[in-house]
Amino acid sequence: MKRTIATIAAFFVCHLMALAVEAFTSGPGWLSFEGGKGPGASKHVVLMAGDEEYRSEESMPMLARILSERHGFKCTVIFSHDDGVINPNSQKTMGKPEALDSADALVLGLRFRNFEPATMAKFDAAVKRGIPIIGTRTSTHAFGGIPKDSPYANYNWNNQGGFGKNVLGETWVSHWGHHKFEATRTAVEADNASHPILQGVGAIFGDTDVYEAHPPADAKILLRGLVLTGMKADDQPSVVKKNRSNDKAEQGVNEPAMAVAWVREVPNASGSKNKILCTTLGAATDLSDESLRRLLVNGVFWGLGLAVPWAADVTPLVAWKPSHYSNNLFHPNFKAADFVGVLPEPLTAAPPTAKKKPAVK
Repeated sequence: MKRTIATIAAFFVCHLMALAVEAFTSGPGWLSFEGGKGPGASKHVVLMAGDEEYRSEESMPMLARILSERHGFKCTVIFSHDDGVINPNSQKTMGKPEALDSADALVLGLRFRNFEPATMAKFDAAVKRGIPIIGTRTSTHAFGGIPKDSPYANYNWNNQGGFGKNVLGETWVSHWGHHKFEATRTAVEADNASHPILQGVGAIFGDTDVYEAHPPADAKILLRGLVLTGMKADDQPSVVKKNRSNDKAEQGVNEPAMAVAWVREVPNASGSKNKILCTTLGAATDLSDESLRRLLVNGVFWGLGLAVPWAADVTPLVAWKPSHYSNNLFHPNFKAADFVGVLPEPLTAAPPTAKKKPAVK
């Protein structure tokens, strides 16, 4: 009898899981989850996955399912791809760019993209509509290599800071912590501790390093990132001193700690404003931290003018097994639909053997 009950229970669990997995549509380089039940109903969030290192092709679908199935948002994930095969190294392609035409909010996991002009036109139009933008990790340097004679050359990270500096609030500056050797633990900026985006957000641990970042005066810093002495959450803060890139002045790396999350409202060329949440955290492994997932989900609510839940449900819909960040270590021959369910065992790089300063960004 017990075995029969267990068999029936297992059948229904598998059936429910199958229904959940069926609740999406996909095509070459894109996934869509309809949502519709919850406070996000009628709002369309587009999540853009295109970076070579930090596995946004894994994290953006996971976030999309949380936003859709737990909070009701329609979510479309669009990926860098080659003929439908997800390829984070493909800097020009982005699946289903027409999704940007109806986007109410953007969540970005981009680095050094050089989209085709038609895709850039849609992205530019979405920004100029004044929709909210949530930028993660390398999205501070989302664009690079756009031709100088392009109408979108101002998006390049090294063109007076480009999209990152002028919209999100910072471009690529430097690894402030030691890349792959010094992790991050956050501390709340006391002056902004009551900001709604921080509801239900505790101390975040990320196994990525702190980026050097100097947000503009109009930004409200929400979180600072302590550079740790190692790669564990309970490691001590570093006491190393470094010279800042902006003014060459020396400081302790945690005196003060660099901003790792901030908000701002940015006027754009069409006369509207974009509400911005930017965090330099955001590798797929960083998103193992519940509070970081909640920060991003809260940012979508805040950006769209919706009441931020006190403790938004940010439990992944399937077991979360992200690959460790590293260039080229992405799941090969995957199509968009392959990121809906439980991922294969994570791809990992060999651990660094020497504490030398890397050249990657």
